[in-house]
Amino acid sequence: MNHLKAFLYEDDGVGVVEIILILVVLISLVLIFKKQLTSLVKNIFTKIVSESNNV
Repeated sequence: MNHLKAFLYEDDGVGVVEIILILVVLISLVLIFKKQLTSLVKNIFTKIVSESNNV
């Protein structure tokens, strides 16, 4: 039981600042490559629909 409490109160984990920085980087990458990502997702869904019609 003491090990569980020690684990819950441990401060060695990832901080809030690091999580916010990671989210900012991910969001900026999505915004930069929005056109390519949209095209990729459209192609994937088109292929899924066409393959499901063959089954």
